[in-house]
Order: sequence, then C-alpha cells, then structure tokens
Amino acid sequence: MRVLIAEDQALLRDGLTRMLTAYGFEVTATVSDGAGLAAELIAVRPDIAVVDVRLPPTFTDEGLRAAIAARRAVPRLPVLVLSQYVERLYARELLADRGGAVGYLLKDRIGEVRQFVDALRQVAAGATLIDPEVVTRLVHRQDALTTLTPREQDVLRLMAEGHSNAAVAERLVITEKSVSNLINSLFAKLGLPASASHHRRVMAVLTYLDAPSARRQP
Repeated sequence: MRVLIAEDQALLRDGLTRMLTAYGFEVTATVSDGAGLAAELIAVRPDIAVVDVRLPPTFTDEGLRAAIAARRAVPRLPVLVLSQYVERLYARELLADRGGAVGYLLKDRIGEVRQFVDALRQVAAGATLIDPEVVTRLVHRQDALTTLTPREQDVLRLMAEGHSNAAVAERLVITEKSVSNLINSLFAKLGLPASASHHRRVMAVLTYLDAPSARRQP
C-alpha cells in the first residue's frame, strides 16, 4: 500500500516512515510543508495520505486545506489527518465529504501502533474514521456559545455580519478597546487557540453561523 506522509517534524516524519515500512507499507513520498502539498497529493495519488493539520509556512491549517483541494481534484483520495489540533475551520468540510475514505485522529490519543495501522487500512478501504474526541471538540464550541454574555453575543453577531471592531464599537456605543476585550473573552470561551487573530475571528464567526441561534433576528 502506497503512503504519502505530510509532517513538518523531521523525527516524527522519519519515525512514521520506518514504522509503516516495517508493517509492509511503501512510503512513496514525504512532504515537510504546505506549499505544493495539494499538487503532490494529486500527482502521487497515494493509496493513503497521512497529513498533519499545521504545516509551514503559517502553521495554521495548510494540511487540511491541501487535503480538501486534492480531494476535489481526485474524489475519494484517501486522507487520514493526524494532528494534535482540531481545526474546525476546514475539519467539518473534510469530514462531511460523503465520498468517505477520510479520517481524523489525534496524535496523543493513539495508544498502540496497531491501532494506527488498522486506521490507515480502514480509511484506505473507503471508511470514515473520526476520533470521538474530535467530535466532542467540534460540538463543544457550539455549546460554548451559551456561555457568552449578552454583550459578547452582540459583538459576535456583528462580527458575523462583517463589521470591523470600529464599526462594532460604533453600533454598540462602546470603545474599540472594550470591543477588543470582549472579542478576546469570547475567543477564550469558545476554546479558540491563540493563533493568528484573523484566523480565530473566522473560526468564531463560523461557530456562530452554524448554531441554530444564528437564525434569530437581531
């Protein structure tokens, strides 16, 4: 079975290569960054790709975006996401693909090598395999919306409507500093990682838009 590994950490990349080779897999390609990953996936068309979420140059969601782009070009291209992080921005789109042959596992929850090898074979065969903890973390953010204060909810609603911090401040008749503080507070409550501010903003808005309450009239 031919495998492509996309992992930026050299030790882990080499370790995966050696381990999979020992179990009879053929590692045909390794990639250490997100640049050109989608093109490499399309060109190699492996039987299974093991892809980390956060890759250089920005260490945000290059792996997921590349996997989605490759699967659009090559439907049902088997991809197993292996990461420490649950990046909701694109994870939902990848996992919702009805074509199957996709998985999402967390590195720190894999207790045995055999468990990982079995997961690879299942995804390569067309199964959809999702770590329960991934599902829990995706759902948690929507539940966390109920913990926002009314003012934080107002700020998030205006963010979802596309308003800048200055525009939000003007509409709510508060200072921009207050808006910034409210945004940081809601980021924390939604469990969004301290990565690029714009990235967290998009993730917060998507969480809001996915919730039934987002359909209410302001």
